[in-house]
Amino acid sequence: MVNARNVQDPVELFDLHISHIGINAATDEEVEEIVGLFSSLMGLRREVSAPISVFAGTLVEVMRPGASRGEKGHIGFYVNDIPAALRWFGERGFEADPTLRVLNPDGSIRLVYFKRQIAGFAIHLTSDR
Repeated sequence: MVNARNVQDPVELFDLHISHIGINAATDEEVEEIVGLFSSLMGLRREVSAPISVFAGTLVEVMRPGASRGEKGHIGFYVNDIPAALRWFGERGFEADPTLRVLNPDGSIRLVYFKRQIAGFAIHLTSDR
């Protein structure tokens, strides 16, 4: 495992990159409109992996009404080691919200949100590419 104190670049440390963006929709009709527009723009397939949202490919997640994360939406960042990344971000004052996490069947963390938003966007780490 890499020592987070020796390397300051999370891109190098954890292969950090944007996994997807989340857009909050006010109605189910708006969900379909947004997904349709991104699908047309980028040639992405409409995908439903959970009842709370609809994806355009893997890049854009549109949250159904009542399932919003963040005032304006959310940004999901892929990392290759969530526990190590949480320690690294924690050293910089960004704490995970243990109530907003999803676990893999083996008990490891698949997704976790930070407590703090940035510019109205909730931020989460994910091990999903």
